[in-house]
Amino acid sequence: MTSKFHTTGLRCCMALSTIALATSALAAPKDNSLPTVMVTATRSAMSLSQVLADVTVLTRADIERQALGGLADLLRTQACFEMVRNGGPGANTSMFVRGADTRHTLVLVDGVRVDSQATGGASWQSIPLAQIERVEIVRGAASAIYGSDAIGGVVQIFTRKGDGAPQFEFGAGIGNLGLAKLDASLTGKSGLFDYALSLASERGTGFNSRPVLNDPAYTPDIDGHRSHSATARLGAQVTAEHRFEVVAMKSFIWSQYDGAAKPKVDDQNFNEMQALRGSWSAQFTPGWQSELSAGESRDRYETSPSVYLTETRIRNFAWNNSFKIGPGQLNTLLERREDRLLNTGLTQTPTAGEADRHQNAVAAGYILEAGQNKEWGLQAHLRHDRDSQFGGATTGTVAAGYTLSPAWRVIASAGTAFRAPTLYQSFSPYGPDATKGGKPLLAERGRNTELGLQYKAGSNEFGLTAYRNLINNLIIFGSAGTCNSQFGCYQNVGQARLQGLTLRAGTRVAEVRLSGTLDLQAPKDVTDTPNYASYGKLLARRSNKHASLRADTELWGWSLGAQTLISGRRFDNAANTVKLGGYALLNLDAQYNLTPTLRLQLQLDNVFDRAYQTANTYASSPRAVFAGLRYTPKL
Repeated sequence: MTSKFHTTGLRCCMALSTIALATSALAAPKDNSLPTVMVTATRSAMSLSQVLADVTVLTRADIERQALGGLADLLRTQACFEMVRNGGPGANTSMFVRGADTRHTLVLVDGVRVDSQATGGASWQSIPLAQIERVEIVRGAASAIYGSDAIGGVVQIFTRKGDGAPQFEFGAGIGNLGLAKLDASLTGKSGLFDYALSLASERGTGFNSRPVLNDPAYTPDIDGHRSHSATARLGAQVTAEHRFEVVAMKSFIWSQYDGAAKPKVDDQNFNEMQALRGSWSAQFTPGWQSELSAGESRDRYETSPSVYLTETRIRNFAWNNSFKIGPGQLNTLLERREDRLLNTGLTQTPTAGEADRHQNAVAAGYILEAGQNKEWGLQAHLRHDRDSQFGGATTGTVAAGYTLSPAWRVIASAGTAFRAPTLYQSFSPYGPDATKGGKPLLAERGRNTELGLQYKAGSNEFGLTAYRNLINNLIIFGSAGTCNSQFGCYQNVGQARLQGLTLRAGTRVAEVRLSGTLDLQAPKDVTDTPNYASYGKLLARRSNKHASLRADTELWGWSLGAQTLISGRRFDNAANTVKLGGYALLNLDAQYNLTPTLRLQLQLDNVFDRAYQTANTYASSPRAVFAGLRYTPKL
């Protein structure tokens, strides 16, 4: 990957944004499409034109276009997202949103919190893309709405839901690297009941995920993967005012990887994820809507032949209410969360290998549209969490928006957020030991401010967001001495400053739809302690700039797309001494309706077969080809 190619890609993306902004000043046709509705931003349904945050909604069409890879591969094409993966599809995967650590992004599956109390953050590699109907993204602090974890943002995943006549769908495809995929779904509605059932399976022989040169300890091999997943949903609209629903998802992924420097060892990992939720929604009066829900998620990770096993269980109970009060809406929430971790490394707990805790929370939010033409939007949220381990945390968010014209709007917000330390950070041998002067870990705290300018008219759209997020009490793996490990200890001594500028734009030129994003960011370690070598350095594996550029068109019955992903250089370590070069990738996709019920899908990723790394010594996928068919008969 030459620097010339990288620079050219960035210039192309910046040019796209300029074109879109200039085009937006021209008269545009009126957009008569139905407004997109989002629930994640406030935990209540509202149109995107009302949301006072930097948000994105990905539909089933966007998901089906991503025929190769998983959820992380889809999200890396969006503004503010950077992906790090230690090899192939089943390897450990991290997502950095606005430069925040992967544990600082809250992930929900149909409202169920998904997290690991060992590593912190969701196991992105275990979330099956085939089961997803819709993805909602909220960038920025959201702990005042969701509590712990939502420092950098929230990603909520919605699985399929039945509606109308029975609909069956079947998909199958093959590709290079030994890839084979199958999926099937059945959705529909009958009387009071709606239902959805979906199954998927995938396997691939893969590639050598860690081609370490000049090291006799490593034996070149191919690292493959296999995955299976299923979701089921059953809803009952008992009356016009009352609905009951149960939804469940389970996924399993096995993959080979190259771990410790041991010759001729076939390292394997096994990752299983489950999510289950039951809910009762009620419209007691025209102005009072309520939902009572209970959910549970499990994340189980195991490796072989090296022995490691960890399992996280999270339970959530919530009572959410929305009241229409005059021109505004009041939201209230009572919530309880219970965390449990099974891990042989837990040595500082009454029962070895087990740890648990709980959080109780109360929250309220007020949403108001004011002015003669509702040009003002105002939102305020406040939440208090009481944790059985580290105590209380109060967070708040205030946001305001003003519509300058039918097309232009400006928004501003400020909020606080927190992330509770994981049970492993607190109670493993690396956790603080009071007998050695170690202090109990505190929650990490974030303070976020942002200012945004948005434009939308017809096919032209433009968005510019500036943000600054300061994270205190950052938990780092520091020097030994205050815990029972000689290799180092977890400590609340870090501080990070995440600031940047995000630009998104889209327009139509003739028959081609153009869209692009550009992120200019400075995610830096600003820990101010004596002799701290990483002060002012970029956080590990995060770049100063990354961008995407996409073009879509219809030609001779084909739906054609091309996308370029661009990233600047990064460093693999906190001291910024191990450099990871920048890269630019070109991906192509195409779809064609062979018949009204049969569609051909083609995808070619990494067209020029560029070699690049998101983690030092780990290879990323070479050129990948996929061809598939989707069959949707009329039942």
